[in-house]
Amino acid sequence: MKVSILNLVPVREGQNYQQAIASMVKLAQHAENIGIERYWIAEHHNMKNLTSSATALLIQHALANTKTIRVGSGGVMLPNHSPYVVAEQYGTLETLYPGRVDLGLGRAPGTDMKTAAALRRGRYDFDFPTDIAELRGYFKNTNAVSAYPAAGLNLPFYILGSSTESAFLAAELGLPYAFAAHFAPRMMEMAIAIYRQNFRPSPYLAKPYVILGANVIVADTDEEAKYLATTQTQFFLNVVTHAQQNMQPPVESEEVLWTQYTASKEPVHFGPVDLQTIPIYHQERAAVEQMTSCSLIGSPQTVAFRLAQLRKQIHFDEMMAVSYIFDEALQAKSYTLFKAIVDAYSTDA
Repeated sequence: MKVSILNLVPVREGQNYQQAIASMVKLAQHAENIGIERYWIAEHHNMKNLTSSATALLIQHALANTKTIRVGSGGVMLPNHSPYVVAEQYGTLETLYPGRVDLGLGRAPGTDMKTAAALRRGRYDFDFPTDIAELRGYFKNTNAVSAYPAAGLNLPFYILGSSTESAFLAAELGLPYAFAAHFAPRMMEMAIAIYRQNFRPSPYLAKPYVILGANVIVADTDEEAKYLATTQTQFFLNVVTHAQQNMQPPVESEEVLWTQYTASKEPVHFGPVDLQTIPIYHQERAAVEQMTSCSLIGSPQTVAFRLAQLRKQIHFDEMMAVSYIFDEALQAKSYTLFKAIVDAYSTDA
């Protein structure tokens, strides 16, 4: 089993954008040093706490500051872009760094609809399968116009998704499929089963290849990992509430976090009340817990056990790990520990 890393290039509290990009590069270099398969960089727009808007530029910067690791788009949100421009950009990257570029493709805009309109400049007639076919045509040089230097290059495509629709498409096209269980795990088992059952071998892939996105936080002890994971909880609470806070340092515990959040959100004006007994106060928490249910958090022993359980539940070939850990040294350590866990698991298996 392979391990890759997904980076949304978050801005930590106290950082500016330049420092966040420097952290991205530092993590890419660490990933290369510990033998990570590939380093995915996401695409998001109009989110002040993330720096992953100009994805192709960040990929080029990561490639320029590493030597061997593959770097991919996790992913290009194709509705936002002209397939022709994508071919030119990623063809150029492949020309500069041959054999090190992966092109992950998604069908969502990765932003709100107003921003999507600004990105598309009035183009609303997009069709994901048609756009993929057009993009492939530029690399095969079979379209009416050519996209240089993409023409003739064999750049690996990946379908990224969080739904059964993306699973059917990846299977029909015979492409690797990356499922975003790190934030949308609800359809995980169904989508991966659909992909494997309907897969059609292609010139690009002989058999199904599944990449599973998951949140991973490994520390020396379960207690430390749970403490570090309160940063992840705050990150997803941001997503649910659209707060767009920078990545926050960990807090004492999950319970302390939710107690403080509930008290600050809804001050009680009608006397002493146990907020834990009122269902409406649990909406955000329930949403966060559902989004993060595919998380491997704990000591190496705990995470190894959870990984084995997950592999029994779902067969996947690669784990795309994302770790929302505030301290950069502890984040690097978490990835090092996780890579050792996977290597030991793969040897035993």
